[in-house]
Amino acid sequence: MAVVNLPDSHGRSLPRRWRALALTGISLGYFMVLLDTTVLSVAEPDLASSLATSTAGLQWAVTGYTVAFAALLLPAGAAADKYGAERLFRGGVVVFVLASLLSSVAPGLTTLLVLRALSGAAAAACVPASIAMIGRLYPEPAARARAVSVWAAVSGAAVAAGPIAGGALVGAAGWRAVFLVNVPVGAVVLALTRSRAWRCPRGARAIDWPAQVAAGAALALLTDALIAAGARSWGHAAVSSVGCVVATLAFVGRERRSPSPVLDPVLIRSARVRAVLLAAAATGFALAGALFVLPLLLQEQRHLSPLETGLAFLPLTVPFAANPPLTGRIVAARGPRLPVLTGLSLLTAGGAALAGTVLADGDSFWLAPGLLLTGFGISLVLPAVVAAVVDAAPVGGAGAAGGLLNAVRQVGATLGVAVMGATASSHPGWSLLMSAGVCALAGLVFAAARPAARQR
Repeated sequence: MAVVNLPDSHGRSLPRRWRALALTGISLGYFMVLLDTTVLSVAEPDLASSLATSTAGLQWAVTGYTVAFAALLLPAGAAADKYGAERLFRGGVVVFVLASLLSSVAPGLTTLLVLRALSGAAAAACVPASIAMIGRLYPEPAARARAVSVWAAVSGAAVAAGPIAGGALVGAAGWRAVFLVNVPVGAVVLALTRSRAWRCPRGARAIDWPAQVAAGAALALLTDALIAAGARSWGHAAVSSVGCVVATLAFVGRERRSPSPVLDPVLIRSARVRAVLLAAAATGFALAGALFVLPLLLQEQRHLSPLETGLAFLPLTVPFAANPPLTGRIVAARGPRLPVLTGLSLLTAGGAALAGTVLADGDSFWLAPGLLLTGFGISLVLPAVVAAVVDAAPVGGAGAAGGLLNAVRQVGATLGVAVMGATASSHPGWSLLMSAGVCALAGLVFAAARPAARQR
């Protein structure tokens, strides 16, 4: 059996085959996490009817997960570096599976929201840890870029498979069935990542918990304010907005004097890294917002069944099957600039095409091309931004870098659901056009940023 030159924590070389199995398990873990962000999208009407909730309630059923996910990604990244990435990853998978099982029997909206938040917290433990594990398995930048492309292909398939799997499950057994799919996937993840052959090293950097709590509170309150404004509950929105400002000021004050700041200065000082983070946020905004708005339009205005709605998203799946390996080769050879710029351009065109579908008074001609362009855009941007941020991370900081990247991307996703959802009922076409504008702006900022030197 061929071996690689990567030593594990005990000083032994790891078999190539073991690395491939571990990468598969890590990728499936992210598949499970992302599947939960999209599988519920086509279940929205059934969920609203079953639990007698409003559009704002639906938004919290979706964003309750992403708010907890985004708010805890930064501390989870720091914890992965401090306590060992594979420990945090496997613990997060166990909690995620248990929370999914309980969600499938939730008696009401309040219980479901609590469990969705718990699932988001468990997901936050998995994602930055998975990026740190890939960095440990593949320390060479070119090999890591190719490994990230595999990770993105498997995990990106969850985004595409979510509406189809959700439509089939809802059509067969109702919205509760969408949570049960996590059980077998989680079991496979735990089996593939179970090994004492290696351990990710533990770090000595302290975690500033007050700053982490302030950052999470600011995000949660911002999202609540946006959802309340969308529901025209202006008093609620005002209170949450004030709370968001207070939490943000507390975070900034704490961050300035902290010996262990939440935001790594090595990363945030780089204009190139900031542009990469903006690209990640724009991608999350466009995808999550479209996946919230389009199922409502297809089922409520065009009267499609959940399965038909899921099948309508089929063009989104094609790029995730074919494109990430190509993206990995491009990143390994030329760096992330070309894939990110091309991907953001395709996302801009895709958002405009989807908006045209709605604005054309029911003409669905542009639906499939819009979804296809969106899928190609995401499958270009996602592997490239991960490779760029991990390459820029300081030694021992891959978990924190992965946490920052995914926190920013989930902030974008949360804002996409909140902002686009707030305008979907009155101006659905313009809400989709908004995502095209966000991606175009991110592309301009990224193009203006100076390319970073390639690491060899």
